[in-house]
Amino acid sequence: MVLLKKSFFVLMIFMLFIISGCRGSMPVYHISEDIDFSFYKKMAVLPLDNLTSEKYAGEIVRQVVISELLASGLVDVALPGDVKSAFNNIGIKSVSALTSDQIRALGKALKAEALILGAVEEYGEVKTGNVSAPQVTISLMMADTGSGSIVWSITKTRGGAGFMARHFGARQETISETVLMLVREAIRTLAEY
Repeated sequence: MVLLKKSFFVLMIFMLFIISGCRGSMPVYHISEDIDFSFYKKMAVLPLDNLTSEKYAGEIVRQVVISELLASGLVDVALPGDVKSAFNNIGIKSVSALTSDQIRALGKALKAEALILGAVEEYGEVKTGNVSAPQVTISLMMADTGSGSIVWSITKTRGGAGFMARHFGARQETISETVLMLVREAIRTLAEY
């Protein structure tokens, strides 16, 4: 009986280590309570600010956001070329400096009820001991084009070497898999409402 209790205790400690080594982080997100998300039928994903040294990180994540929004079945998404054309026609130079008037104008030009904007804050490999693994951090926001206000936002990180990789050499996700799962988890917070 004592051996069984010790074995159970060791198993529980082991499970705690595995859980603490999980690859994702809890998302920090906000959703406006007074918004009916079924209203949003079409969105536009704007170019994401790239705060990393990886030249194409913003565009890579943007393409995955577009794909995952379409795959979710929640909304239709404006073509990136149409977004670029609307930027030129309205005279927008910077996504990070958008005003509520510009958000409304983009919505009207793209016939979209919402815009997705944000930043890629981290994109690349991190080293933990002698193990390298991809790690990506994104911040996304959804702006209502009728009011020009932010109605959803999320900041989320995924990656780093998990417990099994650090201690047993298990396979790591690729950077592409990390981005896909990270964006999918972020979009899932929208689908819940």
